Amino acid sequence: MTAHKPGDPTTLNRLYGRSQGKPLRAAQQELVDTLLPRIAVPTEGPVTAERLFGEDRPLHFEIGFGGGEHMAYRADLLPDHGFIGAEPFLNGVAQALTHVRDGTLANVRIHHGDALEVLARIPDGSLTMLYLLHPDPWPKAKHAKRRMMNDGPVQMFADKLKPGGEFRFGTDHPVYVRHALMVMQRFMDPDTGPFEWVTDGPASFRNRPSGWPETRYEHKARNTYGHEVWYFRYRRK
Repeated sequence: MTAHKPGDPTTLNRLYGRSQGKPLRAAQQELVDTLLPRIAVPTEGPVTAERLFGEDRPLHFEIGFGGGEHMAYRADLLPDHGFIGAEPFLNGVAQALTHVRDGTLANVRIHHGDALEVLARIPDGSLTMLYLLHPDPWPKAKHAKRRMMNDGPVQMFADKLKPGGEFRFGTDHPVYVRHALMVMQRFMDPDTGPFEWVTDGPASFRNRPSGWPETRYEHKARNTYGHEVWYFRYRRK
């Protein structure tokens, strides 16, 4: 039997669900073939700002960036920061590449695949911001272990964030909210927990913070399905 050390992504989670939907349009496929190789995260070795961007700079990491709207907005807002996004769904990667091209965003690097595999190769204490926005809720109890908000991944989030770094989490699914709050409670012990909740009460997690743009998914959840959306911020102690 192979032994796994704490934080080994093989013990934390795995990819579930589809990796591609409808066929890509010709222009999207061209971006995947030409732009993605130029800005792809290396498949081996440490993932550092110096290696990705040629210099030390604040690093942001987004897990499952969907169509890339949030990542592109933040990258345009903070051009001196470096942004890493991981997304297993090829159609989402293609949409993100369109944002990178149209915005001439030189500070974005993309991984098509498992976020935790890349996150494991980032040195501890390196990230300024980490984002997990509207992850798949896997609402059935038997699938709870598939959720990204579980002890193993959250411990890795804490390890990779620098002191004062911020973890942002958003969802429109009430089952996921309850599950996530239960998980995060275990990481917020006043004496030993690595996180503290940045909140001023219920209003602060029902209103989108500044610098947190609305994505198409969030807009659809709120306006088409009438879902409430919750926003959470946690600071690394």
